[in-house]
Amino acid sequence: MSYKKLIALFFFGIAFGLLEAIVVFYLQTIIGHRVTELTQPTHYTVLLNLKFIAFILPRNPMLKNTHITSVEMFRELATIIMLVSLGYVAGNTIKQRIGAFLITFALWDIFYYVFLYVLIGWPTNLLNIDVYFLIPVPWIGPVLTPVSISLIMLFYGVKLYVAQEIR
Repeated sequence: MSYKKLIALFFFGIAFGLLEAIVVFYLQTIIGHRVTELTQPTHYTVLLNLKFIAFILPRNPMLKNTHITSVEMFRELATIIMLVSLGYVAGNTIKQRIGAFLITFALWDIFYYVFLYVLIGWPTNLLNIDVYFLIPVPWIGPVLTPVSISLIMLFYGVKLYVAQEIR
């Protein structure tokens, strides 16, 4: 493992976060509102509430257009496939591959919120409610949840990725 590869993973994750924020910026511009406006309790049924994250069944399409919602779900699936593929290519062992995935996923998620704030001034704080994923059902909760989980993933991802070098 080369530390140059580790740095490249960091750049990829950060750039991916920017790209994701741009996609959301475009989506919100196209549909004319923030997706988080639909996260009021009158707009969905809670399937499972873990307090820090809830899985919901919306009463209306999340993006007010079923076709855009379907395309967004495929984009989310493609994103995960890309991160898994990058992890596979970036690592030589299963630990390094998992580490690479965790690093890029974590940085993507953290910098997604950083760049959303730069582009649209949101989130205004870590308790703002967000829609995390739409697959298989929408996941919602405070921004604090994915940021906290991502920081843990980043720590363990780096640990796994450089483990071979430390021995």
